[in-house]
Amino acid sequence: MKFLTSLLFLLLFSRPFMGYSQDLDSLLLPENEPAEKNYVTGAFKSTRVIMSHSMEMLKKGVLDFRILHRFGPVNGGARELFGLDGPASVRLGLDYAISDRFTLGIGRSTHKKELDGFVKFRPIQQGTGNSSAPLSLVLAAGSTINTAKWIYPERKDVLVNRMGYYLQVIAGKKFSDAFSFQLMPSMVHQNLVPEATDDNDIFALGFGGRIKLSKRIAMTADYYYVFNPFQYQFQHPLSIGIDIETGGHVFQLHFTNASGMNERVFITETINNWTDGGVQFGFNISRSFQLKKKNID
Repeated sequence: MKFLTSLLFLLLFSRPFMGYSQDLDSLLLPENEPAEKNYVTGAFKSTRVIMSHSMEMLKKGVLDFRILHRFGPVNGGARELFGLDGPASVRLGLDYAISDRFTLGIGRSTHKKELDGFVKFRPIQQGTGNSSAPLSLVLAAGSTINTAKWIYPERKDVLVNRMGYYLQVIAGKKFSDAFSFQLMPSMVHQNLVPEATDDNDIFALGFGGRIKLSKRIAMTADYYYVFNPFQYQFQHPLSIGIDIETGGHVFQLHFTNASGMNERVFITETINNWTDGGVQFGFNISRSFQLKKKNID
């Protein structure tokens, strides 16, 4: 039943349902900017690779409604319909572009009933021609709050113990129409850690890429190597997926060993292992709306 409900939800979202929604190419920065601007865009068809922020930005005045859904691990076997019976993880998010270079976002996940928010800023955009930047540089910073029932009786339940933060630099390049790649040095800070000997600051290096297979379909992947993980059983998060673009939507179908859906969680709390079937099938849905009309000169 959970699988059928999720499938119905997916199908409903595949139909245009607001008259003011627009085609995706008019909501992300277009791939063919006027020659005088010399900007390179369309490195990714979404502002997320899979788990990670991508180097892409929304256009000014665009609101992006994003649903991230992951079923249970496939090693649950046929009895659990290979994870489709759940338990599922979900994140609902809203991102809004203040400008072509600056985006704000908020979200809420079922994992730890966590609230998260982020800011994303692009100081440098890849271009072509004289004096153009050879790559794009994006800065992202976010915070999270655990709002679930407190389960640590030996520790005081105060707001600061429920919070975490992350900082990330995204350096990426569109090498051709068919291939884009980015690096994501990241730092996560948790005020409360599992063990007294664990570091509060966790450092990781992420990798994200996209290979275009057709006009509407691309293969994507992202991976993080965590340098100083917590002491409990830990796996480096890896996600592999397919992007399908349909008008104002981007469907991202993927397999991942990370159940968390924000940087604090998937960088520090991934414990599933690809080699023993501890991966989850999931999908991301993005629906964008132009809330603020562009000025016409």
